Amino acid sequence: MSRPVTSARQQWRLGLTENASSMFSCVKDVVPASYCYVMKLDLGSLELGVATAATQIEGGDADTNWHRWATRPGAVKDGSTPARAADHWNRVDQDIALLVELGVKHYRMGLEWARIEPKEGVFDAEALGHYRSELTKLRQAGITPVVTLHHFNNPGWLEERGAWSRRDTVSAFLTYVRRVVQHLSDLVDEWITINEPNVYASQAYWFGIWPPAHKSVHEAMIVLSHLSQAHLRAYTLIHAIQPSAKVGAAHHLRVFDPANRTNPADLAGAKAMEYLFQTTALEAMSYGRFLPPLRRTSTTPPAVSASYGKPGRRYYDFMGINYYTRSWVTGFSEGTRPNSPVNDLGWEIYPTGLTRVLRKVAKRYPGPIYITENGTADAQDCFRARFLADHLSAIVDSGVPVARYYHWCFTDNWEWVEGEEPRFGLVQLDYESQTRQITESGRMYADMIAHRGLTDEAYACWVVPSAGGSTRFVG
Repeated sequence: MSRPVTSARQQWRLGLTENASSMFSCVKDVVPASYCYVMKLDLGSLELGVATAATQIEGGDADTNWHRWATRPGAVKDGSTPARAADHWNRVDQDIALLVELGVKHYRMGLEWARIEPKEGVFDAEALGHYRSELTKLRQAGITPVVTLHHFNNPGWLEERGAWSRRDTVSAFLTYVRRVVQHLSDLVDEWITINEPNVYASQAYWFGIWPPAHKSVHEAMIVLSHLSQAHLRAYTLIHAIQPSAKVGAAHHLRVFDPANRTNPADLAGAKAMEYLFQTTALEAMSYGRFLPPLRRTSTTPPAVSASYGKPGRRYYDFMGINYYTRSWVTGFSEGTRPNSPVNDLGWEIYPTGLTRVLRKVAKRYPGPIYITENGTADAQDCFRARFLADHLSAIVDSGVPVARYYHWCFTDNWEWVEGEEPRFGLVQLDYESQTRQITESGRMYADMIAHRGLTDEAYACWVVPSAGGSTRFVG
């Protein structure tokens, strides 16, 4: 029988009971369910899954904005391109077998718009057939897919004409969405319209480090407005085609903390960053409420709530949250809190931020919540187990009834301008040979799926060595 814990966060701080390390054998394979376990962390009804994105794992020569961008000298830090990635397009069966080995029942995957519509108005039946085959195989394996329609990836023809800076891109997106949903709705019950619109708009149009490398706050806000409108209209369109579908977006959310809480400039900067980066997109895409500087157009569905405190109709059936880190704000600049644990990319590891984000979202945006991405760059797999344990603990401690958790990523992947160097996968990938191997943190995740939580045995086996093997965690 399981023993419930009062506070998962307190349990991590207390650590193992005396002599626990010698009491528990470090069994890497899933132990028979008939064994009587003591639970370190009980996940309750929370379902665990994994996430990927088409451009980051498929490989191949699709004509996307990223394939074009990666050919520019210096555009990608290690000089790699998405043409190799994890070669998933040619290894679907192998990867589904790995999902089954991990015990995964929920899989978030993306579609490559450029494969499906390589030229405007021209749809590739073979590409749609490939995705249909993959989804069929997932279903046959007992894995439920949630499908992302746009994950930073534009067809080359769309990028050439201005992509999301143009209002007519919304109509182009809807044409693509209609064709996909009509073709795949018998295999897909849940759709994510757009992934992290705030990240795409800021990285590509504000900071100019992603394609098309524009640097204009004004243009970034136009892009975010168009992405928000695309979600609202796609939500309505998908439900018209498939009334029973569940539709949402995947929002990148974080905590913005002032470096000095007594400094008015830091306080104002943190508040302004959160408003521009998160609040505007959340309000527009969830309730059709466009706050300045976002702008609605004549094609935008009407606002559904005149009062901030009384939301009306919702344009989401679940709220998708991608959580990775927090921003430490000084004036109107952000960075990482000094002396904090960080991952391989220098992102602060701050599990408490997930608790804070969940409580805030649940209060303003009621309904089912999915953690559509959460993970960490850890090339040596030396602290990912602890990262997983801490963040799942943060979810439990939040008191918010989160329905799903999708770990990013299923396998190592091509990480945009960072290239192949960051390692986010539960499955380690040798890019040269395309050999796959489940990591130790991946085996812990499989154990958690099997037992619907983290047992004391698993904690001793994976989390304690993970914490002890890394200087990144400070307690």
